[in-house]
Amino acid sequence: MFSALAHPERQAPPDAQALAWLAELMQQSVAWQASDVHLEPFEQSLRVRVRRDGRLHEIPSPLSHLREQIISRLKVQARLDIAEKRLPQDGRIQLTVDDRPVDIRISSMPTLHGEKIVLRLLSGQSQALRLDALGLEAQDAQRLRDAIHRPHGLVLITGPTGSGKTTTLYSCLQHLNTPAVNIATVEDPTEMALPGANQVNVNERIGLSFEVALRALLRQDPDILMVGEIRDHATADMAVKASQTGHLVLSTLHTNDAPATLTRLQHMGIAGFHLASSVVLVCAQRLLRRLCAHCKRPDPLREGFVPVGCAQCLQGYRGRLAIHQVMPISAALQSLMLEKASANALATQAAKDGVRTLREAGVQRVLAGDTSWDEVLAATHDQAHAG
Repeated sequence: MFSALAHPERQAPPDAQALAWLAELMQQSVAWQASDVHLEPFEQSLRVRVRRDGRLHEIPSPLSHLREQIISRLKVQARLDIAEKRLPQDGRIQLTVDDRPVDIRISSMPTLHGEKIVLRLLSGQSQALRLDALGLEAQDAQRLRDAIHRPHGLVLITGPTGSGKTTTLYSCLQHLNTPAVNIATVEDPTEMALPGANQVNVNERIGLSFEVALRALLRQDPDILMVGEIRDHATADMAVKASQTGHLVLSTLHTNDAPATLTRLQHMGIAGFHLASSVVLVCAQRLLRRLCAHCKRPDPLREGFVPVGCAQCLQGYRGRLAIHQVMPISAALQSLMLEKASANALATQAAKDGVRTLREAGVQRVLAGDTSWDEVLAATHDQAHAG
């Protein structure tokens, strides 16, 4: 479990106390492999929670008199407007913790009792961006490689927030990143630096939307385009058109599974014949907590293992793993898109094509002893009809 953060020495000036507490918080958060840190102001306190293995855990908070100094120090480091407390702000902080570079994305939000701060920690992720580290089954990995090595087409990574879409997307880009290709990305915001790629941050305040940025990038002789997220018709339309004019386009959507992605794009106003001629593969995914190898025990009721909990883990889990539904677009699926078929009809055809559901992928990891039934059922509750 988490060790307590030491209270800073009261004899030191408040600014020095805040700085010391933040330094220790960052050091422990990196050691815990936390993905996010929440600093939440309440009437008389500052609640601190860290997200580890997809779950939030509360940790001892700093002394209440340091609340303003801690928030102000973070805003200064991120070059935010320290006087602006009425509007949300976004920024970045780059630190070195235990000789490791840590890129931190900071978001501030005005609340009833002050500004809430959320820190997204991106610690050394660029070194781990490899397709073979995504946990894909051999057949699915080959399907993804085949899709991203096409000269043109649209490859979509889907899933809810926090399902690892960005890691998959960047791993694909890293795999393709050579001096022979021109890679450009449009994101809001840029999640991590990718040396060799031309990365553009969307800025709606000055009119730099996804659509505007994509339109401009198409005049920059790109080979590969990455759109951080398709949110509306305009962005979807630009991504589809770019994929039809000799570019490989990679992007993400928030959908429950791979077949539902195709109907979502149709609901956004993309015609079936455009989808059939552009989309080459959809990969849906979820992240599940991995059972702790030190304390997991056989499930007494069914095949598999259950979490126990020990000094090596959090409640019987340690780390996370991904499950995937990788759906190449077959000729049969293209025909169904032209007919504006339902998500159920698309899912039925995908199964005939040999595409596993997310639940089936999860069950396989349960039987391998990697995760629990509870994790799979919770992550795929919207897949109850499948598998």
